Formats: sequence, C-alpha cells, structure tokens
Amino acid sequence: MTGAGHLALREIARRLGRDVRGVHADAHALLAVGLIERTTEGFCFPYDAVHVDFVLKAA
Repeated sequence: MTGAGHLALREIARRLGRDVRGVHADAHALLAVGLIERTTEGFCFPYDAVHVDFVLKAA
C-alpha cells in the first residue's frame, strides 16, 4: 500500500489476490494498532517505511 494512496477494501483484496472477508479482518487489526488509516476515500498506509523489530519463539 506504500505510495498507492487511498484504496477501497475490495481493491486491496484484488491486488493481494485474497478474499474480501480476510482482508477486512486484517485491515481492522492494522487500524486498531495505528498502522493504516481509514478515511471516506478508503484505506491508506501513510508512511514511507516501517521498521519492525521483534523476536519469534516457539510456544
């Protein structure tokens, strides 16, 4: 979504080759943590880049 501007949920799903229901759930999770934004124009990723630093461990 970087540089794509505002996109409708269906357009995001089409570009990802995923079903709208799954993209809807993912988009709302990303909204909840502030990684993407939603306006009347659609969803957008307002950053040029994101640095993520985390560790994954076995359960």
